[in-house]
Amino acid sequence: MKSKHAGITLISFLIVVLVAGFFAYMAMKLVPAYTEFMGVQKAMGEMAGENNDGKSFEEIRRDLIRKMDYQYVSDGTVQPGDISIGQGAQGTELRVAYDKDIPFVYNIDFLVHFEKSVPITGNIAAPN
Repeated sequence: MKSKHAGITLISFLIVVLVAGFFAYMAMKLVPAYTEFMGVQKAMGEMAGENNDGKSFEEIRRDLIRKMDYQYVSDGTVQPGDISIGQGAQGTELRVAYDKDIPFVYNIDFLVHFEKSVPITGNIAAPN
């Protein structure tokens, strides 16, 4: 009587491990950038909850950078030029938009674009 064997061969198993390892390595490189962005979102949420009456744009930017520092957002991630205030659908909005270049293998990099805007309350002082 012939017995029927079921399962995968060693080569098939190695291919599966290789593919899983590739995606695990990719996740290892990308997850820190997304956790850092969650810190940016949390800091922006704190700014949205505050009353910003009479604060200048520079004071709001400085406060946001300080709050992002508390959230372990690296100094080189969000530059002061990446932060802006403008009119949006919900009134005055605080916007942060930045790109993060993540080296992957050899000459292959991931370029990830992050963007978030939150409404802020209060009368923002006009720039000097």
